[in-house]
Amino acid sequence: MSDTWKRNAGEAAALRVEAGMVVGLGTGSTAAWFVKALAARNLTGLRCVPTSEATAELARELGLTLSTLEDTPRIDLTVDGADEVGPGLALIKGGGAALLREKLVWEASARCIVIADKAKVVPVLGAFALPIEVVTFGHKTTANRIADVLADHDIAMPARVRTAERGLVRTDGGNLIYDAKCAAIHDPVRLADDLKLITGVVEHGLFLDLADEAIIGLESGIDVLSP
Repeated sequence: MSDTWKRNAGEAAALRVEAGMVVGLGTGSTAAWFVKALAARNLTGLRCVPTSEATAELARELGLTLSTLEDTPRIDLTVDGADEVGPGLALIKGGGAALLREKLVWEASARCIVIADKAKVVPVLGAFALPIEVVTFGHKTTANRIADVLADHDIAMPARVRTAERGLVRTDGGNLIYDAKCAAIHDPVRLADDLKLITGVVEHGLFLDLADEAIIGLESGIDVLSP
């Protein structure tokens, strides 16, 4: 059922793209549906800026023309998924460990659309663990500073470094991901600011005041949310 919801959102977002646009391609399972639907439209003159190597590989396989932020620093529209969609279209992203590249592409975009299935819409951010990207050098001491900031926000659990069967999860940029189980983030703006002040933190998964619209996939059709 969730795949149907994701597909509905991705296909609806693809209809917002016009020929000749520069389009930011998000990362994740919902964004993949958008990339597939976009390729199927066969629009002329598209240039696409992917937010991860995985998305770039999918886009190349589907015949989309790829570009970079260096070559196309101004993006017309970015479409990307989210792990949580909160009030005012405040988001948690980074479950796919691409949050830094995603945020760079989002901030270079004239318009950003978030796509998600209805299960991702929440009244308060924080049930999904907040990803925090940190440099590898001294990451354990960085984690201690992150824990102090989280405690100041009444978040008792320290962030944990993300691992997989192959070991530590590394981003496309070679950084590590720490996940903070916040339960509830009552002041996302202050937490976002405090995390960015920590030496060693590259970026965090709070995407605030960036989404212009949310397309939420339902069992049949979509719902559209504004900030």
